[in-house]
Amino acid sequence: MKIDQFPKEIRPYVVPEPTGKMLYRCLGCSAQMSIDRLLYTCPRCGSVLMLYDEHFDRITELGGDKWRTIFDYRRMLNLQPLKGIFRYYEFIAPVIPLDQIVYLGEGHTPLVEANDRLKEMIGLDFYFKNDGLNPSASFKDRGMACALSYINHFAKREKIGNLLAICASTGDTSASAALYGSYLEDFVSSAVLLPHGKVTPQQLSQPLGSGAKVLEIPGVFDDCMKVVENLAENYHVALLNSKNSWRILGQESFSYEIAQDFDYEVGNKAVVLPIGNAGNITAVMNGFLKFYKAGVIHELPKIVGVQSEHADPVYRYYLEGDEDKRVFKALTVKPSVAQAAMIGNPVSMPRVIELVREYNRLSGGKRVFVVHVSEQEIMDAMIVANRNGNIACTQGGESMAGLRRAVQAGHVHQSEVGVLDSTAHMLKFISFQEMYFQDSFDPEFKVKPKQELRNAPVLIKPRSLKKFPQPGKPLEGEEMRLFIQETVAEIEKILGLEKK
Repeated sequence: MKIDQFPKEIRPYVVPEPTGKMLYRCLGCSAQMSIDRLLYTCPRCGSVLMLYDEHFDRITELGGDKWRTIFDYRRMLNLQPLKGIFRYYEFIAPVIPLDQIVYLGEGHTPLVEANDRLKEMIGLDFYFKNDGLNPSASFKDRGMACALSYINHFAKREKIGNLLAICASTGDTSASAALYGSYLEDFVSSAVLLPHGKVTPQQLSQPLGSGAKVLEIPGVFDDCMKVVENLAENYHVALLNSKNSWRILGQESFSYEIAQDFDYEVGNKAVVLPIGNAGNITAVMNGFLKFYKAGVIHELPKIVGVQSEHADPVYRYYLEGDEDKRVFKALTVKPSVAQAAMIGNPVSMPRVIELVREYNRLSGGKRVFVVHVSEQEIMDAMIVANRNGNIACTQGGESMAGLRRAVQAGHVHQSEVGVLDSTAHMLKFISFQEMYFQDSFDPEFKVKPKQELRNAPVLIKPRSLKKFPQPGKPLEGEEMRLFIQETVAEIEKILGLEKK
């Protein structure tokens, strides 16, 4: 739809121009810093940063009704930079010119309603938000679109002709960083650090295919992150992990899309998502908070963070009911099928602590919950979800298992509607499905397949036949007739078919 077809009163707002004034704010010492530098931690105290728009008041002054109208008309606009996460431009990064936004098809992933069988199993209505349908097949593209758009803007402004972007990853971040970096390959090169042997073959192939330099080191993600942090502190590189505050801004789009897709009625929703490095739950809370403060939504939904029992430092932190007695302790993780969430020392934990406090305060009561689930529950949930029409990865299984646990604990009620973050496409984690079907998990995972959920191909090769078709050597005449006849007869027995 063309802009001249829109109502006259809305046209001035549909295509935005840079009007924001963004600053880094330290969560430790509250210092504010200019965005003229690429910062990841506070130069004064070393704490993590959040990005704020000093002109956010102008957003709240416009009013929720006007913003809802703007977003709904933007949905119909055929303008490339506003097709993705920057439909919500003013709420994300209103300092980047539209012609410097990197759009590769990310955002606006579908909400898929669970079928009746799954609803009955979990105990309420719920949806999967399939973020595996992003360009690199994971939710990481939301944050990377914003981070690389800002790097594009920053490099053009500062006339930088050669920049190395680097990240630590369990798979999805590296795939996304390499993909978006390759779009800007005239001045951006990519390097990724992966824990050796802890990334699926499918995920490993993605940064290789995008041309990134892939470096594997011993250990787990937390070890890779320590190395990358050292590199970012001491060398001229652009860090693309969720320590990068621009990543958090892009991932807020998940909340905005949910609000818009439910016609901005989210008070009865419970958004369930895995906690890995805690960047995503940070972004989701902050996104809903911004919409709430601007009047775009009138109630805040519940938030349920989920962790595996093998990597649950955030869950353990919130077990203590007295806020003044809580002490965060990093832990050594055990192997988990939810590889992207296998993190014992989440970088964004200080952001989580601050935002949970604000979220509950503005809600007038507890609206953020954290649960943990077993590896067995994660795998069973992934298999069951995908046997009912979904494309959930292990983290999507973690979300579904977490929703069930939240219902059992009374955090989420039957009258509410769940929205589950399926963070990546199941094909990225297909090796875990194979291990489940073949009962080949190492004992440390503590996963045993349920017989009714296992599956395997069946070779149809009738013993009565002496010849079978081969590539380049087809059967003919009577031999082909017999092959069809005997093969059909065996399939009839296996499937219990009845003739017409």
